Amino acid sequence: MTQASANINIMIKAARKAARGLLRDFGEVENLQVSAKGPGDFVSRADLKSEETIRAELMEARPNYGWLGEESREAKGADPTRRWIVDPLDGTTNFLHGLPHWAVSIALEHKGEIVAGVVYDPVKDEMFVAEKGAGAWLNDRRLRVSGRREMIAMLFATGVPFAGSPNLPQSLREIAALNPQTSGIRRWGAAALDLAYVAAGRFDGFWERGIHPWDMAAGCLLVREAGGFVGPLDEGADIFETGSVVAANANVFETLTRTLRSV
Repeated sequence: MTQASANINIMIKAARKAARGLLRDFGEVENLQVSAKGPGDFVSRADLKSEETIRAELMEARPNYGWLGEESREAKGADPTRRWIVDPLDGTTNFLHGLPHWAVSIALEHKGEIVAGVVYDPVKDEMFVAEKGAGAWLNDRRLRVSGRREMIAMLFATGVPFAGSPNLPQSLREIAALNPQTSGIRRWGAAALDLAYVAAGRFDGFWERGIHPWDMAAGCLLVREAGGFVGPLDEGADIFETGSVVAANANVFETLTRTLRSV
């Protein structure tokens, strides 16, 4: 990013600091102390340490901002118009299985709108950054969504719910409806990176149900600032309230959304 704002610089610094600890733990993944939060949803010592690091960095720099993190309670700030939305380790299950595909996601919300976002993949040292009106960037390269027009040439990403999730049957129907029309569908287990990859043109579109604001806040801004579209899977819904989102390049967004809603 050519001229990053003060807030973006703060977010990048926090993400990199947390990443150093995550990389150390990832190198010793077999020794991690893991506790189950629920079926298919794990929290590790690494998640908690990462969130503590990020929160300390952000709140030291902006003590009046509010906070919403995956591993801690929401906290109101003295400035009620601004809050950080943080996933300290997106792709925890990948991390715990030694799969090198996970990220740190940090977003800044102002008056209900995401205005800045960072998604950092420490293993690949890829820093995805977006700020409202300033575009989306990967390290120092400007990002644009893909320009593909034919769905049969497109690659999509989604999330497949874990065992016992009420969204599993619906997700499988959506995959069955979409897959024959495409070049393929990937399930990589980190929604923040899926969205960042849409912004980078690696995926042409992404959809998922039942995810949280911290999973997608920064990623949605990346897609929009890279020229893509983001919307709800259910018409008229709020994506943060329902946790269901679809994102794609401008050429396929309407077709993708219509196909998924028809299932």
